[in-house]
Amino acid sequence: MGLLLALFVLLGASIARADEPTPPASAAPAVTIQLQPQQRTISLDGRSRYWVDKTAMATPQQVEAAGDTLPWATRRPGMSFNLDGKALWFEFDVANPTGQRWYVDVQSSGIDRVQMFYRAPEDGHWVAQEAGDTTPVSDWPIPGRFATFEIASAGAKPVRLWLRIEHARVDFASPIVLLNQSALVGSREREQFLLGGYFGLALLIAIIAAANAVAYRDRNFGVYAVYVAALAAGQLAYLGVGAQHLWVYALKWNEAATFVLPGVSAAAALWFARTVTEPGRFSNALDLVVWALIAALLGAVAVDTVVASRASFALLMVLIIVALVLVAGLIALVWTQGDDAHIRVIALGFLPVMVAAVFPVLRGLNLIPTSDLTRYALSGGAALEMPILFYALSMRGSLRREAQVRASALSGHDALTGLSHARTLLPRLEDALKRARSLKHPCALLAVRLANYEAVASQFGREVADRMLVVAAALLRNAITDIDLAVRTGERDFALLLEGPTTTENAIGRAQQLVASGLRHHDALPGATILKFNIAVALLPENGLDAAASIKWLLEALNEIRPDARKAIRAVNF
Repeated sequence: MGLLLALFVLLGASIARADEPTPPASAAPAVTIQLQPQQRTISLDGRSRYWVDKTAMATPQQVEAAGDTLPWATRRPGMSFNLDGKALWFEFDVANPTGQRWYVDVQSSGIDRVQMFYRAPEDGHWVAQEAGDTTPVSDWPIPGRFATFEIASAGAKPVRLWLRIEHARVDFASPIVLLNQSALVGSREREQFLLGGYFGLALLIAIIAAANAVAYRDRNFGVYAVYVAALAAGQLAYLGVGAQHLWVYALKWNEAATFVLPGVSAAAALWFARTVTEPGRFSNALDLVVWALIAALLGAVAVDTVVASRASFALLMVLIIVALVLVAGLIALVWTQGDDAHIRVIALGFLPVMVAAVFPVLRGLNLIPTSDLTRYALSGGAALEMPILFYALSMRGSLRREAQVRASALSGHDALTGLSHARTLLPRLEDALKRARSLKHPCALLAVRLANYEAVASQFGREVADRMLVVAAALLRNAITDIDLAVRTGERDFALLLEGPTTTENAIGRAQQLVASGLRHHDALPGATILKFNIAVALLPENGLDAAASIKWLLEALNEIRPDARKAIRAVNF
């Protein structure tokens, strides 16, 4: 209840700002800003004065003629203006004695309309420049993410400039600065580098996640790809990159995208959180709450698109806060009650975005002014989040795929030892005999029996006997190469097929290695229990015998070795 009350208070405060009066005006003398070479950036806070035109009808000629009769006031840092149906005017004087190129920069994307007016120093005629969402970026005086205008140079003589700003539904609280050419170029190069890195990473992660979803039929990766793409699309709109490069002439969409895409990305984030936490395992009601909030977010986006009011957008921002709280709750639930080994990594991945998203949401609710945190915190948090979550999903997926591989391997492998089934030996041996005859290079077949298996089973029980078989399988794998084959042929019998060109010394050496390894102590077995192997070895092909006859011939030789025989290896045909 306390959380709901706090959210309603936030919603009410945001909507109430629509009726807040302009702060009391106070006379502010005009101050001439001296543009010096040693300066790179100058803020207009405290150096400009503002007036809110409640009719939004005043022209620059009327503003100039009215002069100090208008209720001008000095703008202070952090001031916010409700401009629904109004226009905000800024007035300031600049002197540029060195003739260096300087610019006015409104440091926020998504402003509806920004105009700059001044009288040309040469002949006094009016010069007007315009930027903002109502004009394609390609038609701006200086195309970019922010509305930027070049200041006319009149030497030491001051030039008076006026900025006129229209911006609905969200308070205008953007910094306005003067930059020289080197500062402007440097800031834009840094922006391009950092934003290019972020969007390049997002595109790469989304493509790889989608490819994994298709290749491995992994729903987690599929939803993650949608989430990354939705979050990146929201940042394209919020940061003005989409208007600059992608939908330059789609002005209606550009105006709506800033309000539509954040809600869509929040719904995608909640969907992804539901997918990785699976709240339905703990409570069907909780799962329904998640789905209801996703539907509410998308519904609020649709309503805000149609109604396009300050209240509808504030409601969407409050629902995004609820979604962030719910995501945190889902992760905490799985952390405390679930058995997911990777939930801590997933929580670490979500944390940067959950913290960073607070700043643009509070800006959308008009509770804080525009700053670097409101502009770039979410992009930075997403850049940290994407590789962490991708790693966590990869680890999760590898465990699931490993289980699937093991399950699919049961059709061709022994469930206990992991060695190939006996039925795989016959076709492999047939192929090996054909190659041996055509290339005139012998192969070798070893029939292996765990001679003390029954004695261990009777003394220690079936569990220890099974462990004995597992250890034996591991020793057989160590005794072969990648091109050889180890097979379990019976309860205590195995076979090794050495497919490559083999000599008698090599075949006997493999048998001796296996016998010696069985006589060592193994931690998985109790006390002084060892593995005693009896092995019959033959070089093949032998006198035209086919695969089945060769196996039968070698097994007969193995049966002739007594369990207590001192000589554990018998060479059948050499």
